[in-house]
Amino acid sequence: MNVYSKHETRRRLLKGFPDSDMLANLVGQWFHTPQGQAVWQAEKALTDPLLSRLFGYHILQIGCNEEFSLVTESPVGHKVIFAPSWRPGSANPVADNEELPLATDSIDVVVLHHALDFTEDSHRLLREATRVLRPGGQLLIVGFNPISFWGFWKLFKRKTNLPWSARFISRRRLTDWLQLLDLHLDSTQLCLHFLPFKLRSILKHASRFERFASKLGSPLGGVYVMLCVKQVAPITPIVPRWRPLRTRTVAMPAAEKARVKIH
Repeated sequence: MNVYSKHETRRRLLKGFPDSDMLANLVGQWFHTPQGQAVWQAEKALTDPLLSRLFGYHILQIGCNEEFSLVTESPVGHKVIFAPSWRPGSANPVADNEELPLATDSIDVVVLHHALDFTEDSHRLLREATRVLRPGGQLLIVGFNPISFWGFWKLFKRKTNLPWSARFISRRRLTDWLQLLDLHLDSTQLCLHFLPFKLRSILKHASRFERFASKLGSPLGGVYVMLCVKQVAPITPIVPRWRPLRTRTVAMPAAEKARVKIH
């Protein structure tokens, strides 16, 4: 993995999202921090029960860092996670998240782990994820919620730091995108209810905040988990319109009609 100076990292973040290799490095570093670990644990606690109920032959995770896998405990046998670039000792295949080397309608379950938050073109990435998902397959989206304490705190933070450089796409906006792609929203759950501070005294009790907010049904979770289903296009049978055949009048030969009277 490439190592970048703080100056180079800040310069690229100010211009927009960095290249995929640098982004994977930054996301990995943040998830290893105490705050990132608390976020990771909260997300895992919410996604593990959902993924345990999704079955099929192939499951794909699209994210920013292949080291953090949400699909490890999935009952689906074949698990695929692409890496942004080749690294010594890594067994993950390399691919661009927005140009997946997979056949159309080939994946049973697709997991987007903050992939829409850290890309210049969220529409393109979502279309590509929908393309490889088979009809009737399930899409699990994990993203930052702007209508939350975390979204509010983002307004006051420098956009060169993670996770504040993420896009924080609203659920309403994302729902509109899903409808355009014939994806039916099945359920939405929230996590990350603890305050977005790095204080260890707060992070130490993060799991308690999650349980308490879950009981209250708080709508202000910093992360949403949306489960969608790719709708199957209905097949309308074409019934031919058969015209009733008209009964034809059979003309009898004149010889058969005439009766000869023999004396």
